[in-house]
This record gives sequence, C-alpha cells and structure tokens, in this order.
Amino acid sequence: MNARENLLGLFRRERYEYAPVQFYLCPSLCDAFKRQTGSDLAYQDYFGMPMREVEFPKVTGRESIDWHKYYPDGLKDEVFFDEWGIAHESGSKAAAHMTRMRHPMAAFDSIEQIQSYPYPDFASVSTDELQKQIDRIHSKGLAVYAAMECTVWETAWYLRDMTKLMMDMAMEEDKAVWLLDKITELACIRAAAFARCGVDVIRIGDDVGMQSALMMSRDFYRRFLKPRLAKVIKTAKAIKPDIIMQYHTCGFVTPLINDFIEAGIDVLNPVQPECMNFADIHAAFGNRLSFSGTLGTQTTMPFGSPDDVKKATRRNLKIAGEKGGLLCCPTHLLEPEVPWANILAYVEACRDFTAA
Repeated sequence: MNARENLLGLFRRERYEYAPVQFYLCPSLCDAFKRQTGSDLAYQDYFGMPMREVEFPKVTGRESIDWHKYYPDGLKDEVFFDEWGIAHESGSKAAAHMTRMRHPMAAFDSIEQIQSYPYPDFASVSTDELQKQIDRIHSKGLAVYAAMECTVWETAWYLRDMTKLMMDMAMEEDKAVWLLDKITELACIRAAAFARCGVDVIRIGDDVGMQSALMMSRDFYRRFLKPRLAKVIKTAKAIKPDIIMQYHTCGFVTPLINDFIEAGIDVLNPVQPECMNFADIHAAFGNRLSFSGTLGTQTTMPFGSPDDVKKATRRNLKIAGEKGGLLCCPTHLLEPEVPWANILAYVEACRDFTAA
C-alpha cells in the first residue's frame, strides 16, 4: 500500500496501514526546518507527507487590468492584486498569508456594476501542464490535492466586502444572488477541470464559523450557500464519482455538519478543538464523514509541551479507530510560536500509532 492508497483508504474509512503526517510551515519555520535538519529536501518530502497540492493554472492577461480604479479611496504602496482583482496590502512578514484585504466591489451600488466586473475566464485556460503535474505526482505513489478553498462565500465577500454582501443577502437583493451564482459558476468550471485531470481530493471551503458561534444563521447558510456548494460538488462527482471532497471551515460549525454531508462533503477540515470537541463530533457524524485536523494551532501546537502534542495526537487517532476517517494534523498553518520539538513530537506520535 503506497502513500496515496493509504491516505485514500483512511478517508474512505476502509483500511489504512499507518497514520500519515501533514502540516504547513510559515516562512520562519521553514528556516527552522533547514537549520534543524540540514536537509536540502522540501519538508513535505523529508517528513514523507502522502500528498502534493496543485493549483488551477493562472488566467493570462489579468496583470494588465488597471485594478486601482476599483479602489477610489486609494491603496498603500505595498500592495498586490490576486487574479480576482482583490487588493492585498502588506501584513505580517512572519505569517505570509496575513494581509489587509481590500474589496474592489465595496463601492458598487448597482447590479450592473457587479455584472460588468472583469471576472477570471477559467474556461479559456489550458490544463495540459496541470495534467502532466498530476501524472508526475501519481507516478510517485502520492495523492493529489487540488486547492480550491474560498469556493463561493469567501470569494464573494472578498470581492464585495462581508458587511455589504450580508446586507445584500438580508435585503434579498439581486446583487447578492447574481454574485454568488457567478462565483459558483466559476467554481464549477475549476472543479470539473480538476476532476477530469484525475485529482484525488478537491479542497473546497468557506469559513462560516467563529470561535463559538456560526457566522450566519442556518437559514442563511441553507438558502444562500448550501445549494451552491452542492452544485460544485455534484459537478466534480459527475465526472469522477470517487473523488473526495474536503470542506474547510474554521470555527464552530456543529449545527451545519449535517448540511455539509447532505451537500456531498466527504471530509471536514479542520475541526478546531478550541471550538468543537472531536470525540463528540466523531460520535455524531463519524459513520458518514471523515475528518482532517483536530490538533489546535491556537493552543496545543504553540503552547503545549511535546508530551501534550503526543497525547492529543494519540487520543484523536484512537477516537477515529481502526477504519481511520481522520488525517490527524494541525488545524492551520504552523506559526512562528510553534516549538520545533512539538512538530517532531507530532510526527513521532503518528509514526508510533497503531489503531488496534
């Protein structure tokens, strides 16, 4: 059983031989990895992680668009635009993913402005190189993850501004419906392409939880987001029925887990222990849903001892049991506060674990 087969067997709750490891390092911890190990390998290779990630090819010509005109209040000098035209002003240098996000549709007051916005033309992109990349990864016995988080809700509010999009939704305005439908259409194009190319897991998701409450009511979620999420999943599974759909949402989302399952989600990530109890979640949903995460990056990984990390890892793997259903790993990017000893403790706990 190679690494790919082991991971997919775990997610399908069929059979797995060992507990795989998975984590992401911030830039300072990447430097620590090189200092501590002296290795020239990527840390994914060094620690034997079972998957590699692919992204959808970039749409060409987007860099020539004058994005500044969508920001009438101006922007900082240190700014970059992603392919959606969303502006990211410089943030923490230690945690590279942290930026101040600005919203190009925040000043829009008509549906016509939203409709005329220059959205990425994903349908025009060649996936030939993507296919070659996926084939190379598979040839090494590794699984392929397709990165497609910020699937509907997050992309929409990144463009519009969360408060304004929620107001549009609350007022039942056509602006909200049109924008969410457009983002869903573009997500379906990418999901279909990934499925055709043979990826094993598509990582979709939208943060809809806060630390102890939902970001929106269940009614809002079911009306505006669940059917659109289901459409993206159905599109991918119509092409590749055995594809695994992993849904990422930070925070407390227990009241929505049945909705995730009904929409077609196979794996829930990250099940933050600061927000939800994994034993309770597994008891309620573990026969219908698999999980990825469960090791707290707000608590255990940065501030626990190596023994704390080992105990949490073993406990959660034991809860999942012999059939698997849990890729036990940190719930988010490991930030500078995480001691190197805790990372090694996590790896050791996974490698020493036996389900029996």
